[in-house]
Amino acid sequence: MNEPTAARPTPTRSPNIWDSPDVYEVENLGADRDGVIEAAMARLHPFEGADLLDVGCGTGFHLPRFVELGCASVVGVEPHPPLLAAARQRTAGVERVRVEEGVAQALPLGDGAVDVAHARWAYFFGAGCEPGLRELERVVRPGGTAFVIDNDATRSTFGRWFARANPSYDPVAVERFWGRQGWSREALTIRWEFDRREDLEAVVRIEFPDTAAEGILAEHPGTGVDYAVNLWWRRF
Repeated sequence: MNEPTAARPTPTRSPNIWDSPDVYEVENLGADRDGVIEAAMARLHPFEGADLLDVGCGTGFHLPRFVELGCASVVGVEPHPPLLAAARQRTAGVERVRVEEGVAQALPLGDGAVDVAHARWAYFFGAGCEPGLRELERVVRPGGTAFVIDNDATRSTFGRWFARANPSYDPVAVERFWGRQGWSREALTIRWEFDRREDLEAVVRIEFPDTAAEGILAEHPGTGVDYAVNLWWRRF
């Protein structure tokens, strides 16, 4: 039931993947098919031989990919039991991968356990995520790098949709927050690209409120869209 305890804070709910994991799988398959995010990460910290942590790994979609990219070991951490079970099932028999139950605010790893930490649309959205950032400081080794991927609401078609659907979101405040924490930014443009129009429609409907989703779909034809993201990173 995810009851809070002294050792394990309540996880931050992610309604898109918690409520619609099958549709979120479609979203994962259509997001950044060209690997722009991983290429940018590799320029800052090579994957080869690295011990990597995926915070909020969900169903474990990215875990086998990090092994393919050359990581020596990969650990996924996920708080939501159904997603945790799916991640373990997905990676069963995959060498160098394990999945642990835990939250960003209290990672189930020892000090200096990993070279690279990765969090993609999971928990880290600005002010309020300081406990998770302190945990990254603890578990990332000296010389290691942490990465947080989040939306950039200041540009791209998707960014315009996001800003319109979330009028209280302040991208300037978010940027200032990360700057105060000592993080840097790589501004990237990826694509959402789906095999069918029905897939795009389903994904839009789990990412936006009903009225916003229907407006987006009415104005935007096709199966894909340009999507701006911020790759926040810090070397320890």
